[in-house]
Amino acid sequence: MAFAPIVLAANSGTKAASKELSIGIDGYFQYELFGQKLYFTNTHISILIVMLILVIFAVVANQVIKRADPNKAPGAFLNFVELLVESVDKLTISTMGEKHGPKFCNYIGTLFAFIFLANTSGLLGLRPPTADYGVTLSLALITFVMIHYNGFKYQKIGHITGLFKPLVLSPINIIGELATPISLSLRLFGNVMSGTLMMTLLYGLLYKPITLFWPGFLHVYFDVFSGAIQSYVFCMLTMVFVSGNFEEE
Repeated sequence: MAFAPIVLAANSGTKAASKELSIGIDGYFQYELFGQKLYFTNTHISILIVMLILVIFAVVANQVIKRADPNKAPGAFLNFVELLVESVDKLTISTMGEKHGPKFCNYIGTLFAFIFLANTSGLLGLRPPTADYGVTLSLALITFVMIHYNGFKYQKIGHITGLFKPLVLSPINIIGELATPISLSLRLFGNVMSGTLMMTLLYGLLYKPITLFWPGFLHVYFDVFSGAIQSYVFCMLTMVFVSGNFEEE
């Protein structure tokens, strides 16, 4: 009986498994688009909040950089922004090479910021968007398109013929290519969803006064540490898969 609300929330999307941190995808209102019934869910709300935070941060950072006095020592916020940019640039260039890496720094930085903030949005009382497979699959499909776009761009027809070398392994090569977005999306989704599930069950089992302080230590691992690791892994795999199609430098 204890797991019935969780199953119903996952299947129908009408009830949250927990008031503090929902497992299910809750539909708030329904609308029609091209004859199809669609729902505005808590995933959409979380994504909008994450995007709003990123946009506000970007606007504030832009204004601080423009108003910075080159003759004075930068403030704490500007130092933080510079550290983020330099870290992303260094990681991207060291992974993808000095020739192609700079072209992907902005995308990788944006991807990491979105995934990390989405993973840690549970700290704000939101259901992490990356606990929705539709979100992680969409991110993985973007990577999949980038892989093959750069493959055709740099290897031309060799990007296709390479799958048949050697011929006996061509089925495995093709399956491996098609499995890339599935493995990327499931890895991120599984790790975030498992953390969300464990925290929801914990909140449901503990007495309310205890939930005010003790689970906070677990949030440090499931939201912050694990969220950062999964963001790094997704971005690193994206860079490795894409850079594997560049020509020899």
